[in-house]
Amino acid sequence: MGHDHSDTQGAHGHSHGAGGDSHESSDKKRVLIAAILTGGFMVAEVIGGLLTGSLALLADAGHMFTDAIALALAWYAFHLADRPPTGRHTYGYGRVKTLIAYTNGLAIFLVAIWICYEAWQRFQAPPPVLGGPMLVVALLGLAVNIVGFMILHGGSRESLNMRGAIVHVLGDLLGSLAAIVAALVIMATGWTRIDPILSVLVAVLILSTAWNLMRAAAHVLLEGSPAGLDRDLIAQDLQTSIKGIREIHHVHLWSIDGASNMATLHARLMDGLDAHVAVDVIRHRLLTRHGISHATIEIDFDRRAEDGRRRDEVRGVTSQPRHLH
Repeated sequence: MGHDHSDTQGAHGHSHGAGGDSHESSDKKRVLIAAILTGGFMVAEVIGGLLTGSLALLADAGHMFTDAIALALAWYAFHLADRPPTGRHTYGYGRVKTLIAYTNGLAIFLVAIWICYEAWQRFQAPPPVLGGPMLVVALLGLAVNIVGFMILHGGSRESLNMRGAIVHVLGDLLGSLAAIVAALVIMATGWTRIDPILSVLVAVLILSTAWNLMRAAAHVLLEGSPAGLDRDLIAQDLQTSIKGIREIHHVHLWSIDGASNMATLHARLMDGLDAHVAVDVIRHRLLTRHGISHATIEIDFDRRAEDGRRRDEVRGVTSQPRHLH
């Protein structure tokens, strides 16, 4: 619901979108299920990697370990976002989801670097690998990751937190595929160097996705303009589409979590246009045309003449006329 206030300084309008509470609740459940699946199978994959000597399995288990933590953090971020705003956190805790998304991207980078280092060591001195048991564990891991990916894939694409969770599970899925291929090659040829090679390939594949996630999350944390919103074009649209708007300036666009867009702006009106009506029209245009659910609008009045009269009053220029005798 919007709130308009007018005083001698100007008029301000605030609008708050209802948000996607149903999407948030659904995404929260999806992430929790994926976290339980990932964490549960991660233990089995660590045991399988140690018993078979497979780096591909251990690398995938490393993915799943960080992913289980990341998914748990993603769930907790959704949980925090449900809390109402407070006097100290006036926007609530929605930005925690963006912070977790950035942390998830960074975690993927660290895991990928460890995999590349370990792969180089094993490529120089390949250890024995048991292809048969490795294949069984990898197939089970693939099944778990496919289920987890399908669960998360039905969630919101606008939430950076959800995108971070999907990236983690996608990395696990690719790791399981690499382990399956490596196991088949080892069983057929006995060439164990395929194991570290495919592990590095998976690490490289997920690095670009992790980088894109980190870049998007950093853009939100730095309060950059949301994708698809141009400050100058929005100002021009308001000036040309709403009669009585003389000028739109001081426009700032940002997002708390990458999904809910916000704006602040100043508007200068032509004579005869009511400030409260202008605020309502601008707010409606921002919501329906540009998808901005929260807007703070300040109306600038030209007070120069009135301020001049007030200064004169203070100096006594316009006080009661004195009668000459």
